[in-house]
Amino acid sequence: MKRLLFPMLVAAGPVYAADVPSGLNVALQEVLVDTVGDETWLRFRFIAPEISRDASGISIETAAADMTYLCEHLALDYIQEFALGGDMIVISLADRETEFGTADPDATQFFEAYRPVDNACIWEGL
Repeated sequence: MKRLLFPMLVAAGPVYAADVPSGLNVALQEVLVDTVGDETWLRFRFIAPEISRDASGISIETAAADMTYLCEHLALDYIQEFALGGDMIVISLADRETEFGTADPDATQFFEAYRPVDNACIWEGL
């Protein structure tokens, strides 16, 4: 798996509440490129402290629109900017920083998968 930095955000600061429909505060943790079967998956991993599995925070239903927005307005630009090829884009939100591939039962994490088609994100679901 290859880890990538996100230079556009380093210069401009992380993506904040005004950038997603719900007003959720999000910051990019990392971008990972890996192979799943015969496909290249681009994983955009965000930290969103306000998400929650219970009624105390932002639910998956609310965050789903934010993840689609992040795919369409951030991930697609990143892919084009850095000439990446990918078959699948995965947007994930976690309530805390987590290590990819390591279980953290205390963390809340939401995931959505999209196919990049004609400069659009087509929802695939996981």
